[in-house]
Amino acid sequence: MRGDADWMRLALAEAERARCEDDEVPIAALVVGADGRLLATGSNRTIVEHDPTAHAEVVALRAAGKILGNYRLEGCTVFVTLEPCAMCAMAMVHARVARLVYGAANPKAGACGSVFDLLRDPRHNHRVMVDGGVLAEECGARLSAYFRDKRSARTP
Repeated sequence: MRGDADWMRLALAEAERARCEDDEVPIAALVVGADGRLLATGSNRTIVEHDPTAHAEVVALRAAGKILGNYRLEGCTVFVTLEPCAMCAMAMVHARVARLVYGAANPKAGACGSVFDLLRDPRHNHRVMVDGGVLAEECGARLSAYFRDKRSARTP
């Protein structure tokens, strides 16, 4: 059985694939079923699909829902390389995800403890368990390198 760090390494590999193949921001998500098997993966597709909602988490949640034949992903765990934003966090609440594991914190838009804490808000009819900081340095370093490379490519 894989541990959280093993799943996060798989998410990092998916994020790297998205960066190399599509020049997308290297963020990826996995949905693991209650039985411990990988149901779906997703990487950011916002640039390629011209879709502001095509975040890695949403892509993975949609794929998992199709595989399970249900929008409710009860008992599932989502692994994502960056702390989810408000849109993605609320998608997890609506999907009834059991647990979120994320890598790097998102101090500008994180909605799972950094800026907001939507997943554990008692006003919602469902709460998601959250474990953050898994391989945080590696996850954060990938994102920093991507944006550093983008900035240096723009400057003459």
